[in-house]
Amino acid sequence: MITVWVKSSYSGGTGGNCIECAPQLAPDGLVPLRDSKDPAGPSLAFPARSFAAFVAGLKSKHLLH
Repeated sequence: MITVWVKSSYSGGTGGNCIECAPQLAPDGLVPLRDSKDPAGPSLAFPARSFAAFVAGLKSKHLLH
């Protein structure tokens, strides 16, 4: 399977601090992330439930809209 990386919708078109994820791997229970500025660099994979809890925490603190 070829991994297709998708840039975060929170990333603007001007570059900067952007992350990408590979959503096709989420059904396997993982959320892989990487720095969009370094696509050949390392990626991190988080358990989907843990990542969902992290995002929910950010939203509850109004850090994500």
